[in-house]
Amino acid sequence: MIPPMPGDPTIRLVIATILREEGNTGVQTHVRQLRQYVLRDGTQIPVVTPFSQSRKLASVVFGVRMLLDRLSGPASVAWYRYWHERFLRAALRNWLQDAGPCVIYAQEPVAARAALRVRLGPQQRIVMAVHFRISQADEWAGKRKIKSGGPVFRGIRKLERTVIPQVDGLVYVSEWARGALLEWLPEAGRVRSAVIGNFVAPWPTAAPATRHADMVTTGHLEPVKNHRYLLEILAAAAKTGRRLTLDVFGEGPLLGELQQRARSLGVAGQVRFRGFQRNIRDFLPGYRVYVHASVSESSSLAIMEAMAAGLPVVAGDIGPISELCDDGAEARFWPLDNAAKAAATLLALLDDEEACSNAASAARARFRRDYDADVVAPRLLSFLLEAAPVAADERN
Repeated sequence: MIPPMPGDPTIRLVIATILREEGNTGVQTHVRQLRQYVLRDGTQIPVVTPFSQSRKLASVVFGVRMLLDRLSGPASVAWYRYWHERFLRAALRNWLQDAGPCVIYAQEPVAARAALRVRLGPQQRIVMAVHFRISQADEWAGKRKIKSGGPVFRGIRKLERTVIPQVDGLVYVSEWARGALLEWLPEAGRVRSAVIGNFVAPWPTAAPATRHADMVTTGHLEPVKNHRYLLEILAAAAKTGRRLTLDVFGEGPLLGELQQRARSLGVAGQVRFRGFQRNIRDFLPGYRVYVHASVSESSSLAIMEAMAAGLPVVAGDIGPISELCDDGAEARFWPLDNAAKAAATLLALLDDEEACSNAASAARARFRRDYDADVVAPRLLSFLLEAAPVAADERN
C-alpha cells in the first residue's frame, strides 16, 4: 500500500526508477534526499525498481549484460534498458493495482513508459524528472557505449519523443536541462512543467574535520566526468613545484585507466581513488576545495553538497554550472582545455587565504538560499501534489 503524503491524506506518491536504490548517481542521490526529507514527518515514499520483485531472477538476467558489455556496447545498452523496463513494469503493476489515485514520480523516460503501460487510468498521474543531458541517447554516447546517430541512439530518441509528451508533468533540474530538451523535442513544451533544482539536507554543525587532502571530487568514473583532466592539472601544478593532493570518490568503468594515467603522469602518490562512500558528506569538510572537471551536466548535486560543507568550488563554465555558482564568489571557473592555466587558477585560490575563506562563506550562504532541502523540497512536493487527480477533482 502506498502511504499518504504529509499534509494531505488523500494524495499518494510513489517513485519509479530503473536504478537500484543505493548508488552514487545524481538520480539516486535525488531520490534519497527527497525520501529523507519527508521521513522527518514520518512518511515513507516507496521506491519501485526492477529489483522490487524477483530479485534473484533479475540479478541473473542483468548479469548477462556483463558478458554483452565485453562483446557489444549497443547490445549491452539495449539489453539493459529492455529488461530493466520489463522488471520495473511488473513491479509497478503490483504496486498500482490497489493504489487508487496517486502520483508516480518517474526518474527516467524508461520508467515513465513503464508507468504509462501499467497505470490503471488517468487517476494515476505520472510526473517525470528530467535529470539527463539533452537525451539519454546522448548520455550513452558520452559513455562510449553507443554510436551517436546509430540504431540504439535513434531508438532511445524515439522512445523519448513518444513518452515525454504523454506524461502529466515534467520537473527540470535546471534551466539548461529544460532548454536542451526543448531544443530537439519542442513537443515537451506542451507538458505542464517546472524548473526545480536538486537539493540536499542542511549540514549538521560539527567541529572542524581532520584534513584528508587539498582537493576532493565526487562522481561516476566515466568519460563525461573528465577525471583524466584533474590528473593533468595535478601534473601541471607539480611542474611549478607544487605537490597538490586529490581524493576521488566514485566508482565506474574508467578506474583502471585512471590509475594507469596517474602513474604515467607521475602523480599516483598524490591521488587516492576512494570508491563509493554512502556517507561522503562526513568526509567533505576535510578538504580545502572541491574540484569539478565534467564536460556535460544537467545539474550537479556534488557541487551542492560541496557548498553545503562550505567548500569553495573550482569548475568549468559548462551547461548549468553557472546557474549553481558564480565565478569570483563561491566559485572559480577554470578552462577545460588547458591544464596549465587551470592549475594557475586553482593555485591562485589556494594561495589566497582570504579569498578561500570568502568563497567558503559565500558557498554556505548560497546553499542555504538555493539548495537547502528545507527550501527546495517543499516546492517539489507542491508541484507533484498539484498533479494529483484528487486535488484536481476537488477543484471541480
